[in-house]
Amino acid sequence: MKKVLAAAITCALISPLFAVSGKASDAVKQKIVVEKVDGLRDDFMKGVDISMVDQIERTGGKFYNARGEEEDIFKILKDHGVNYVRIRLWNNPTYEEDQYDKNGKLVAKKGEKRGGGDNTIETDLRIAKRIKAAGLQFMLDFHYSDFWADPGKQYMPQDWKNLSAKELENTVEKFTRETIDRFAAEGAAPDSVQIGNELNSGFMWPIGQTWSEDPKAKIGGMKQFMRLLDRASKGVRSAKGGNDIKIIIHLADGGKQDLYKYVFDEVKKAKIDYDIIGLSFYPYWHGSIAELTANLEMISKRYGKEMAVVETAYAFTEENGDFQGNVFQVYSDEANGYVPSVQGQATELRDIIAAVSSVKGGCGVFWWEADSILWKGANLSATEGNTWENQALFDFTGKVLPSMAVWNLVSGKGEVENVWGGSAKNGSGFTPYALADSLEITAKTGETPALPSKIKVIYTNDSEGLVDVKWESIDWKNQKAGIVSVEGTVSGQSFKARASVVLSNRMNLIEDPSFESGKMGKWKLNGPGAACFMENNKGNAKSGKWTYKYWLGNGFKSVLSQTVSVPENGTYELSVWAMGGGGENNIRLFAANFDGTEKQVTSKITNTGWTDWHQYKIRVPVSNGKVTVGIYLDTNPDCWGNFDDIELIKVD
Repeated sequence: MKKVLAAAITCALISPLFAVSGKASDAVKQKIVVEKVDGLRDDFMKGVDISMVDQIERTGGKFYNARGEEEDIFKILKDHGVNYVRIRLWNNPTYEEDQYDKNGKLVAKKGEKRGGGDNTIETDLRIAKRIKAAGLQFMLDFHYSDFWADPGKQYMPQDWKNLSAKELENTVEKFTRETIDRFAAEGAAPDSVQIGNELNSGFMWPIGQTWSEDPKAKIGGMKQFMRLLDRASKGVRSAKGGNDIKIIIHLADGGKQDLYKYVFDEVKKAKIDYDIIGLSFYPYWHGSIAELTANLEMISKRYGKEMAVVETAYAFTEENGDFQGNVFQVYSDEANGYVPSVQGQATELRDIIAAVSSVKGGCGVFWWEADSILWKGANLSATEGNTWENQALFDFTGKVLPSMAVWNLVSGKGEVENVWGGSAKNGSGFTPYALADSLEITAKTGETPALPSKIKVIYTNDSEGLVDVKWESIDWKNQKAGIVSVEGTVSGQSFKARASVVLSNRMNLIEDPSFESGKMGKWKLNGPGAACFMENNKGNAKSGKWTYKYWLGNGFKSVLSQTVSVPENGTYELSVWAMGGGGENNIRLFAANFDGTEKQVTSKITNTGWTDWHQYKIRVPVSNGKVTVGIYLDTNPDCWGNFDDIELIKVD
């Protein structure tokens, strides 16, 4: 086993120390700089999805321009360089059954609207007319579902559930054609149409489902999916003006080449008529910009189609504005990342525009739910709050953020100064100003610590990257236990890093104690892998980026454990840091098999809220040269939490 010392090296800049997430209340005050994207085509789709807008405004929500004045959102968008708006369409977004909360209280009745924008044809017609009146282009996103459709759920519309496969094919084509005809008849014909949303595993399950984890599930498979997709395409082409409408086929996981080959090879074989390959790309879910670019290049060469990232977003703050937690995760891998700030949000958008534009056929980028402000009665569903307000391009109260100006600034125009003191300008030549991570490196007294040759820094555009560093020379052999300060010089920069090396003989015997490998490794899981996993989310970590995470819609029990051989018997201290939402039946830190019997020692863990970390400790009298340590979970539905920095150290 690789031995890890219970010591740490922490790096600090001379000034400042580390960049932190911006405050939501200060977001509109931020001054940001955006680099122009050279070679951007004139017809590049600079788009936003604002499917919530009708519901937000009907319940009283308002939007404010850079002058602090209430203004029509479409005017604000156009003034900031947006030229395209995407709107989702649901078939019949109403509840099929009465809805109750976990306490048995009725929260929504059968037949009531489900929220999330209430995107019926009537709702979308109101929005589409405003899009056209503003002189913007319009993308209609057919979900072919009554509510959210994504890779994990593609539910059949309630009105179509009893149809045969052949009847469904005919219905899909007719519904698509008649819907587009209605928009055209009211002067709001779409310029492009998505025939399905994030179709990784098909749509209209189970008839249009391509695969299932259940080997006994009766699904239509890939051939049936292709037949439905073909009929949806024919529905567009047979509509009024359909030959002028761009047809988009959309998958999620925009960095995964194998997925796109798997689906679009079948699309090509089936000779389906379409124009654009749409991708979802959220870096905290889907990987690096380099992976996105590589996939776009593969798509361009293999299929010869245009490509657009039809969904992306990033947070301007880690703060949560309501009772409902947010889905955002900080993106920070080994070499790249973005700070969750207005500047970081702007840089993420600019970099994705640059990546798409750099590939032959790259034709657009869309920001998902740019309008997702906080407003009572306008949530992502009628039975929950808002999970997206920190990723909008307006602050929680509807004030336009400086990051909205990216749509103009990538073309070298549209600098903004707002009434609150914020601004957005063009610029380049970004330099390091802070360290991205605390560096957790071990050092034993008398030994030379493994100081890194590269460190990850934050640049003045709030992106992260690796740089070379040279550390000053220290006589480590003669250093006593304690803290030693070391200064590092970053290659080619005036930026200086300072490291504090803690020298100690205390040894942490746990392998991968902070889960930074991102793998189970020596850890063993007895329980559902869908509920218990390693999560790469810097915002949910006590240190580093990775944690042991649990969450499931249903209650479950599990044990995560590691068996450790100790160099000598004696008393050891086992500890862990934990945080989470609470409500579990039982969580325990435990140690077992330490004296040849079935005896255990445990400590009860009680979670008290997001980022409210607490450390739990137990003493373990080891007498047989080994001990099994771990975490026991007995949860209720929707319980969640994270564990980090487990230590097993000899104390006697």
